[in-house]
Amino acid sequence: MNLTPKQKIFADEYLIDLNATRAYKAAGYSVKSDNAAAVEGYKLLRNPKLDKYIQQRLKDRETRTEITQDMVLRRWWDIATADPNEIIHLRRVCCRHCFGKDHQYQWRDEEEYRQAVETAITLAKEQKKDPVIPSDAGGYGYDRLLRPHPKCPYCRGEGHGEVHIQDTRDLGPKAKLLYAGIKQTVNGIEVKMQDQGKALENVARHLGMFKDKMELTGEIGVKIIDDIGSDGDEGG
Repeated sequence: MNLTPKQKIFADEYLIDLNATRAYKAAGYSVKSDNAAAVEGYKLLRNPKLDKYIQQRLKDRETRTEITQDMVLRRWWDIATADPNEIIHLRRVCCRHCFGKDHQYQWRDEEEYRQAVETAITLAKEQKKDPVIPSDAGGYGYDRLLRPHPKCPYCRGEGHGEVHIQDTRDLGPKAKLLYAGIKQTVNGIEVKMQDQGKALENVARHLGMFKDKMELTGEIGVKIIDDIGSDGDEGG
Protein backbone atom coordinates (compact mmCIF):
# COMPACT_ATOMS: atom_id res chain seq x y z
CA MET A 1 0.00 0.00 0.00
CA ASN A 2 1.89 3.04 -1.28
CA LEU A 3 1.35 5.91 1.14
CA THR A 4 3.64 8.88 1.43
CA PRO A 5 5.40 9.30 4.78
CA LYS A 6 3.09 12.21 5.69
CA GLN A 7 -0.01 10.24 4.71
CA LYS A 8 1.03 7.35 6.93
CA ILE A 9 1.73 9.65 9.87
CA PHE A 10 -1.65 11.30 9.29
CA ALA A 11 -3.44 7.92 9.27
CA ASP A 12 -1.66 6.69 12.40
CA GLU A 13 -2.41 9.93 14.23
CA TYR A 14 -6.04 9.85 13.07
CA LEU A 15 -6.47 6.38 14.54
CA ILE A 16 -5.56 7.72 17.99
CA ASP A 17 -8.64 9.89 18.47
CA LEU A 18 -10.31 10.13 15.00
CA ASN A 19 -9.51 13.85 14.90
CA ALA A 20 -8.67 14.71 11.30
CA THR A 21 -7.67 18.30 12.10
CA ARG A 22 -5.13 17.34 14.74
CA ALA A 23 -3.83 14.44 12.65
CA TYR A 24 -3.29 16.68 9.62
CA LYS A 25 -1.20 19.13 11.63
CA ALA A 26 0.68 16.32 13.41
CA ALA A 27 1.68 14.88 10.03
CA GLY A 28 3.62 18.06 9.26
CA TYR A 29 1.44 19.50 6.53
CA SER A 30 1.63 23.26 6.07
CA VAL A 31 -1.62 24.88 7.26
CA LYS A 32 -2.80 28.46 7.66
CA SER A 33 -5.55 27.76 10.20
CA ASP A 34 -7.43 25.00 12.01
CA ASN A 35 -10.29 25.42 9.55
CA ALA A 36 -7.95 24.80 6.63
CA ALA A 37 -6.43 21.80 8.43
CA ALA A 38 -9.93 20.38 8.98
CA VAL A 39 -10.81 20.70 5.29
CA GLU A 40 -7.57 19.16 4.06
CA GLY A 41 -7.73 16.44 6.69
CA TYR A 42 -11.19 15.35 5.58
CA LYS A 43 -10.04 15.41 1.99
CA LEU A 44 -7.23 13.04 2.90
CA LEU A 45 -9.72 10.68 4.51
CA ARG A 46 -11.43 10.34 1.12
CA ASN A 47 -8.23 9.03 -0.45
CA PRO A 48 -9.00 5.38 -1.35
CA LYS A 49 -5.52 4.08 -0.47
CA LEU A 50 -5.41 5.92 2.82
CA ASP A 51 -8.97 4.85 3.69
CA LYS A 52 -8.08 1.23 2.96
CA TYR A 53 -5.06 1.51 5.26
CA ILE A 54 -7.17 2.98 8.08
CA GLN A 55 -9.89 0.33 7.71
CA GLN A 56 -7.29 -2.43 7.81
CA ARG A 57 -5.74 -0.98 10.96
CA LEU A 58 -9.18 -0.84 12.55
CA LYS A 59 -9.83 -4.49 11.70
CA ASP A 60 -6.42 -5.43 13.11
CA ARG A 61 -7.30 -3.55 16.29
CA GLU A 62 -10.62 -5.40 16.58
CA THR A 63 -8.82 -8.74 16.25
CA ARG A 64 -6.16 -7.75 18.74
CA THR A 65 -8.46 -6.30 21.40
CA GLU A 66 -11.53 -8.44 20.64
CA ILE A 67 -13.52 -5.20 20.71
CA THR A 68 -15.61 -4.78 17.58
CA GLN A 69 -17.46 -1.77 16.21
CA ASP A 70 -20.70 -3.70 16.70
CA MET A 71 -19.91 -4.06 20.40
CA VAL A 72 -19.31 -0.33 20.79
CA LEU A 73 -22.42 0.49 18.77
CA ARG A 74 -24.51 -1.82 20.95
CA ARG A 75 -23.17 -0.16 24.09
CA TRP A 76 -24.02 3.31 22.77
CA TRP A 77 -27.50 2.12 21.81
CA ASP A 78 -28.11 0.57 25.23
CA ILE A 79 -27.11 3.82 26.93
CA ALA A 80 -29.28 5.88 24.57
CA THR A 81 -32.36 3.71 25.17
CA ALA A 82 -31.98 3.02 28.90
CA ASP A 83 -34.84 4.19 31.13
CA PRO A 84 -33.61 6.80 33.67
CA ASN A 85 -36.61 5.95 35.86
CA GLU A 86 -34.86 2.72 36.76
CA ILE A 87 -32.26 4.82 38.58
CA ILE A 88 -34.14 7.78 39.98
CA HIS A 89 -37.75 8.89 39.74
CA LEU A 90 -40.44 11.03 41.33
CA ARG A 91 -43.27 8.99 42.77
CA ARG A 92 -46.58 9.91 44.35
CA VAL A 93 -47.26 8.10 47.63
CA CYS A 94 -50.50 8.01 49.59
CA CYS A 95 -51.29 10.21 52.59
CA ARG A 96 -52.36 8.95 56.00
CA HIS A 97 -56.04 9.39 55.15
CA CYS A 98 -56.09 7.69 51.75
CA PHE A 99 -56.91 4.21 53.05
CA GLY A 100 -57.97 4.81 56.63
CA LYS A 101 -61.50 3.81 57.64
CA ASP A 102 -63.80 6.55 56.35
CA HIS A 103 -60.57 8.32 55.33
CA GLN A 104 -59.60 8.99 58.94
CA TYR A 105 -55.93 9.06 59.98
CA GLN A 106 -54.38 5.61 59.58
CA TRP A 107 -51.52 4.24 61.67
CA ARG A 108 -48.83 1.80 60.54
CA ASP A 109 -49.44 -0.53 63.49
CA GLU A 110 -50.47 -0.57 67.15
CA GLU A 111 -46.92 0.18 68.27
CA GLU A 112 -46.82 3.45 66.35
CA TYR A 113 -50.19 4.41 67.84
CA ARG A 114 -49.03 3.54 71.37
CA GLN A 115 -45.93 5.73 71.00
CA ALA A 116 -48.10 8.60 69.75
CA VAL A 117 -50.34 8.29 72.81
CA GLU A 118 -47.35 8.26 75.18
CA THR A 119 -45.90 11.33 73.47
CA ALA A 120 -49.19 13.17 73.82
CA ILE A 121 -49.39 12.34 77.56
CA THR A 122 -45.76 13.35 78.19
CA LEU A 123 -46.21 16.65 76.33
CA ALA A 124 -49.40 17.41 78.26
CA LYS A 125 -47.63 16.84 81.58
CA GLU A 126 -44.81 19.20 80.60
CA GLN A 127 -47.32 21.85 79.61
CA LYS A 128 -49.57 21.07 82.59
CA LYS A 129 -52.54 20.52 80.34
CA ASP A 130 -55.02 17.71 79.77
CA PRO A 131 -53.63 15.30 77.16
CA VAL A 132 -55.17 15.20 73.70
CA ILE A 133 -55.21 11.51 72.90
CA PRO A 134 -55.07 10.79 69.16
CA SER A 135 -57.79 8.61 67.66
CA ASP A 136 -57.17 5.24 66.06
CA ALA A 137 -60.55 5.18 64.34
CA GLY A 138 -58.81 5.12 60.97
CA GLY A 139 -57.33 1.74 61.82
CA TYR A 140 -53.93 0.26 61.10
CA GLY A 141 -51.95 -0.92 58.11
CA TYR A 142 -50.72 2.35 56.58
CA ASP A 143 -48.39 1.70 53.64
CA ARG A 144 -47.03 4.94 52.25
CA LEU A 145 -45.82 3.29 49.03
CA LEU A 146 -49.38 2.69 47.86
CA ARG A 147 -50.61 5.01 45.14
CA PRO A 148 -52.91 7.77 46.46
CA HIS A 149 -56.62 7.02 46.73
CA PRO A 150 -58.28 8.96 43.89
CA LYS A 151 -61.19 10.01 46.14
CA CYS A 152 -59.26 10.88 49.28
CA PRO A 153 -60.86 14.08 50.69
CA TYR A 154 -57.58 15.20 52.28
CA CYS A 155 -54.99 14.93 49.50
CA ARG A 156 -57.59 14.84 46.69
CA GLY A 157 -55.84 11.91 45.08
CA GLU A 158 -52.46 13.65 44.83
CA GLY A 159 -50.78 12.13 47.88
CA HIS A 160 -47.22 13.30 48.46
CA GLY A 161 -44.38 13.55 45.96
CA GLU A 162 -40.99 12.10 46.86
CA VAL A 163 -37.77 11.49 44.94
CA HIS A 164 -36.67 7.87 45.05
CA ILE A 165 -33.18 6.62 44.16
CA GLN A 166 -33.08 2.93 43.34
CA ASP A 167 -30.56 0.60 45.01
CA THR A 168 -27.91 0.62 42.27
CA ARG A 169 -27.06 -3.01 43.00
CA ASP A 170 -30.45 -3.95 41.57
CA LEU A 171 -30.27 -1.98 38.31
CA GLY A 172 -30.95 -3.72 35.01
CA PRO A 173 -28.16 -4.13 32.39
CA LYS A 174 -29.01 -0.96 30.45
CA ALA A 175 -29.54 1.15 33.56
CA LYS A 176 -26.13 0.04 34.87
CA LEU A 177 -24.53 1.42 31.70
CA LEU A 178 -26.48 4.68 32.06
CA TYR A 179 -25.55 5.07 35.74
CA ALA A 180 -22.30 7.06 36.15
CA GLY A 181 -22.05 7.29 39.93
CA ILE A 182 -23.20 9.58 42.73
CA LYS A 183 -21.80 12.69 44.33
CA GLN A 184 -22.44 13.89 47.86
CA THR A 185 -23.14 17.64 47.88
CA VAL A 186 -24.25 20.16 50.49
CA ASN A 187 -27.76 19.81 49.05
CA GLY A 188 -27.81 16.01 49.22
CA ILE A 189 -26.98 13.25 46.76
CA GLU A 190 -26.43 14.04 43.10
CA VAL A 191 -26.98 11.12 40.73
CA LYS A 192 -24.79 11.24 37.62
CA MET A 193 -25.75 9.60 34.33
CA GLN A 194 -24.18 9.15 30.93
CA ASP A 195 -25.22 11.63 28.22
CA GLN A 196 -28.03 9.80 26.38
CA GLY A 197 -28.27 12.47 23.71
CA LYS A 198 -24.57 12.12 22.90
CA ALA A 199 -24.86 8.33 22.84
CA LEU A 200 -27.75 8.53 20.36
CA GLU A 201 -25.76 10.99 18.25
CA ASN A 202 -22.85 8.55 18.18
CA VAL A 203 -25.19 5.81 16.96
CA ALA A 204 -26.63 8.06 14.27
CA ARG A 205 -23.19 9.09 13.04
CA HIS A 206 -22.00 5.49 13.01
CA LEU A 207 -24.98 4.56 10.83
CA GLY A 208 -24.37 7.50 8.49
CA MET A 209 -27.57 9.35 9.38
CA PHE A 210 -25.77 12.68 9.48
CA LYS A 211 -24.17 14.18 6.42
CA ASP A 212 -21.68 16.68 7.74
CA LYS A 213 -20.79 19.61 5.55
CA MET A 214 -17.89 22.03 5.79
CA GLU A 215 -18.40 25.43 4.26
CA LEU A 216 -15.63 27.86 3.30
CA THR A 217 -15.94 31.33 1.87
CA GLY A 218 -13.35 32.19 -0.74
CA GLU A 219 -11.70 35.56 -1.12
CA ILE A 220 -14.10 36.47 -3.92
CA GLY A 221 -17.13 35.40 -1.92
CA VAL A 222 -17.66 31.99 -3.55
CA LYS A 223 -18.93 29.36 -1.12
CA ILE A 224 -17.34 25.94 -1.40
CA ILE A 225 -19.44 23.13 0.08
CA ASP A 226 -17.48 20.02 0.99
CA ASP A 227 -19.62 16.92 1.68
CA ILE A 228 -17.61 14.91 4.15
CA GLY A 229 -17.51 11.27 3.27
CA SER A 230 -17.95 11.65 -0.51
CA ASP A 231 -15.35 10.56 -3.04
CA GLY A 232 -12.72 13.04 -4.11
CA ASP A 233 -9.09 13.80 -4.70
CA GLU A 234 -6.30 13.66 -2.16
CA GLY A 235 -5.61 16.83 -0.23
CA GLY A 236 -2.37 18.27 1.10
